[in-house]
Amino acid sequence: MKIGRDHQLIVTIIKKGWAERVINAAQKAGARGGTIIHGRGVGIHETKKLLGIPIEPEKELILTLIHKDKTDTVLKAIVDAGQFNKPGTGIGFVIDVEKVVGIVHLLEQFGEEVP
Repeated sequence: MKIGRDHQLIVTIIKKGWAERVINAAQKAGARGGTIIHGRGVGIHETKKLLGIPIEPEKELILTLIHKDKTDTVLKAIVDAGQFNKPGTGIGFVIDVEKVVGIVHLLEQFGEEVP
């Protein structure tokens, strides 16, 4: 099986409630799906108060494994859907992936050998 450095991981951190919108846009742009992880922000700009009690806003973290040929298209769709051009909406970044296993549907899509 040929698995090389052909994939990247798009990591998106957004406000709670936006994950479905972002994943739908990523799928329309060519992603096969994503993983949503719930979390909370702890940055210096994240703390808000309600009746004097600090509240840390909830976040959603989306992990999207993508063939690097589609990264730019999918990332642009994520930026547009998540409104990343506005301050305080979230952050996204791309990480090169060294090795990948268990992604038969992605390998078949790009014509790679499947054992």
